[in-house]
Amino acid sequence: MTYEVYLRSFADGNGDGVGDLAGIKTRLPYLRDLGVDALWITPWYVSPMADGGYDVADYRDIDPLFGTLAEAERLIAAVHEHGLRILIDLVPNHCSDAHPWFTAALAAGPGSAERARFWFRPGNGEHGEQPPNDWPSMFGGPAWTRVTEPDGSLGEWYLHLYTAEQPDLNWENPEVRAEFEDILRFWLDRGVDGFRIDVAHSLVKDPALPDVAGLPRGATRPWEDQPGLQDIYRSWRRLIDSYPQGALFVGEMWLRPLTRLRPYLAGDQLHTAFNFDYLEAPWEAGRLRAVIDSALRSIGPAGAPWVLSNHDVVRHLTRYGRADTGRGLRPDAGPADIGLGTRRARAAIMLSLALPGSAYVYQGEELGLWQVEDIPDQLIADPIFERTGHRLRGRDGCRVPLPWSAEQPGFGFGPPDGAAPWLPQPAGWKQLAADAAAADAGSMLALYRSALRIRRDRAAASAGDEMTWLDAEPGVLAFSRPGGLCCVVNLAAGPAELPAHEQVLLASAPLRDDKLDADCAVWLLTG
Repeated sequence: MTYEVYLRSFADGNGDGVGDLAGIKTRLPYLRDLGVDALWITPWYVSPMADGGYDVADYRDIDPLFGTLAEAERLIAAVHEHGLRILIDLVPNHCSDAHPWFTAALAAGPGSAERARFWFRPGNGEHGEQPPNDWPSMFGGPAWTRVTEPDGSLGEWYLHLYTAEQPDLNWENPEVRAEFEDILRFWLDRGVDGFRIDVAHSLVKDPALPDVAGLPRGATRPWEDQPGLQDIYRSWRRLIDSYPQGALFVGEMWLRPLTRLRPYLAGDQLHTAFNFDYLEAPWEAGRLRAVIDSALRSIGPAGAPWVLSNHDVVRHLTRYGRADTGRGLRPDAGPADIGLGTRRARAAIMLSLALPGSAYVYQGEELGLWQVEDIPDQLIADPIFERTGHRLRGRDGCRVPLPWSAEQPGFGFGPPDGAAPWLPQPAGWKQLAADAAAADAGSMLALYRSALRIRRDRAAASAGDEMTWLDAEPGVLAFSRPGGLCCVVNLAAGPAELPAHEQVLLASAPLRDDKLDADCAVWLLTG
């Protein structure tokens, strides 16, 4: 089990209202006691923070907002002392427009070696006033921005699949490849145990840069899954395999169908890639079973960790409380029933942890946090908000700082005399604060701790990739694992009968007359 730390919002050690390395270090005992095996930390590099640190200006140093390189080295050591592993974010698709390479490219002008590290192109139209193609930015608006040349004239355009402050790197350029291999070595030498690769499907672009208007639904887009991408990961894999810590790669690859991930997980490239089909699956028995079967059949449990939430999507507790329980950032998604979402979230984590393979937890889901949907407009930091003309509020609602102490200012996110958290926390989170949850045997935190403890205790008995679906009532998922573990999840409208069993290991809610209520889950020992 790996725990995602969204650095800005995990814990504030220096009192400036923003999470930092010092804050993480103080909370390592919490993570150890939760029962996770590793933590993944979102970008900690030097950055202007146009996109929460995913716009990197220096890949070999720590942004002063978070700490220092020496602090990072001490944190890596402390993580290991607690028996945990540490993964860091690698952002290879783009850098910051403040990166020295990009400032040099702007100064050098068209046709220069400096611009060849990026995707600079002349525009279309009589005077080059139109973008080179029709590609959209993932954050809204066009994916091209025109520059002012050194002589003051309007000139070329550069590609940015995300914000204009995040120019895409050209991975056909050998300098780019050499630079990132050196960045990998830099952090491996300091003891990190792996990397989560941001936008791992998009590094290589079709060099023809074709328009996408009229492209059939489901067709491969010219910025994803392109020839040459696997060669990059093969070279990276050879590099990290030469280090003694057994480092691993997990890719953020939004590719469908899941079978498209298979070539990247063949043993000589990535170790795993997130199972986003599972994250986006609605709370329906048939759809969930289909996604599980597809993942196990097409890429196997080791290749695609189960994940319910992350820093880019609406928290699953809120999604599960809506009529449309799939993923969505839509402004018209409608209100959520938090009570219903909580019941389903409790059942969902038990389903995830019972499946063969690994899983990821996003910070705060173990406390039962919901999506914050009333952040004042003037406080929203996500660039999606501005780039969509305020049509989409973006991802800040899942990034609100964690509540650690029910009775302290800012719920203990930082020191009592420190600045307020960088985003406001709902008053209702008081009852979900970590210290209050730790004292409540019925809390979400207690459920996560129990589930992870049982999962670890039974790891040997449940080893292997086997699982067997059991006959069950409509709307009910039931399966067995080696060693006698049986998981039952009731997604039907009424109570469900349980299969014969010797012992109830864990239930997301109390059983009634040996029946499982709707939107609940149970782990049974069947002998």
